[in-house]
Amino acid sequence: MFEKIFPSAKPAAMVRPVVSVLESNPKVLNYLRRTFSADYALTLCAEATPFLISLETDNSVDLILFAWDGRDVSLPVLTRLREIKPTTPIIVLTCSIDTADFEIFATLGAASVVLKPFVDDNLEIAIAKCLPANAVADLDPKEVQLSDGHSFIRSSKRMCEIEQQAMLVAKSDIPVLILGESGTGKEILALFTHKMSRRSKQMFLKINCAAMPADLLESELFGYEQGAFTGAVKTKPGKFEVCDGGTIFLDEIGEMPALLQAKLLQVLQDGTFSRLGSRTSMRTDVRIVAATNIDMKTAIAEKAFRADLYYRLNGLSLMLPPLRERLDEIPTFVQYFLRKGAKKYDLPATPVSASFIHSLSQYNWPGNLRELENVINRFLVLQDERAVLADLPVPPTPEAQSTVAAHADASHNLKQLVRGVKGEAEAAVIATVLEKKGWNRKAAASDLHISYKALLYKIKQYEISPRSV
Repeated sequence: MFEKIFPSAKPAAMVRPVVSVLESNPKVLNYLRRTFSADYALTLCAEATPFLISLETDNSVDLILFAWDGRDVSLPVLTRLREIKPTTPIIVLTCSIDTADFEIFATLGAASVVLKPFVDDNLEIAIAKCLPANAVADLDPKEVQLSDGHSFIRSSKRMCEIEQQAMLVAKSDIPVLILGESGTGKEILALFTHKMSRRSKQMFLKINCAAMPADLLESELFGYEQGAFTGAVKTKPGKFEVCDGGTIFLDEIGEMPALLQAKLLQVLQDGTFSRLGSRTSMRTDVRIVAATNIDMKTAIAEKAFRADLYYRLNGLSLMLPPLRERLDEIPTFVQYFLRKGAKKYDLPATPVSASFIHSLSQYNWPGNLRELENVINRFLVLQDERAVLADLPVPPTPEAQSTVAAHADASHNLKQLVRGVKGEAEAAVIATVLEKKGWNRKAAASDLHISYKALLYKIKQYEISPRSV
């Protein structure tokens, strides 16, 4: 069966989006025909072969609805479909709640997944979000209230894509690994993923793997029995026990001690663990979201992190870009941090000038969103834009700018040029702060809102040295 349905005549300015559907169930096809034929130009197919052939020659398709009939039948078709239409959004219609299936959907870049039978207007909402006609609206600033004064904020195309990926992966229980520099909002993205999941009404617990020594971290995660060690006067349940049914966020997972990595791997493999001092195993149903700002592949190569644990954690990766790569979001975040800081510290939410926001947009933000929030809080206290801007490190020096011009004359491509500009700007910022702090590297790292280890790496990377007197 192959059927094209065009909506009734409309004014030329109201061109209807083209939606192509593969669905083997006649009842579902009838429902789609009745529900959407008035608003969209539909192509309805019940068989894969004519469906794929039609898409190979049709460049007008705006959206694809793809019915999942199991891995044996549908995986080859979905794989081929993605080859034919690499950029067209695909909504998967499925009865499956199998984690492995959702991992396939995410890997093949599905824009959304809608469970059958359809509930309320969930399919209509998914279609509206995925259609190109809504792309401009989707880039409007968006704030999702989470908890404890936290919100997920986005107003750029790149963050819109990350939002869609997070909402997709939230529908399953596959582990998520969030990557990105310190201060980019990895915890907020983890909390957003939890809130979008079926576990949203259950507990969300954060554990900082770098903040505790190995022994304490092990007892925090897995608990201990009475008498397991000196001071264990009574049995204590661990986070995996307390958070059963919820989500555990393992922040700075790359810093987890090697001895604990094997035990965490066991939880990911079969959902079992043992309290310290116990000979019996316990089961837990916990979704794990992990985050790190280190290069995991380097850590694996240096034997600092287990490769098998990395592949278990990395069901799907979400890469958060640094603030310097999404400067267009600064006005949105400034307004958000003004409201948040005013409420938190009981201060007036004084508006800021356009020139102040413009100046903030010229800065490199090595501390990312955390640094921007601190700057806005400083403004709320001082009520002086000039004083706040004076505390920010200076932009690249004229010497750095002349170096960039020299690069432009050479045969560098645009990506290399931009990378060079960013590197020189970052080096200039770091050098200024180090000089200001008398080369006290711990104090400089604190001012820059980066870790001491990251500062040492950047000093070596940019070959920064004290100025000669």
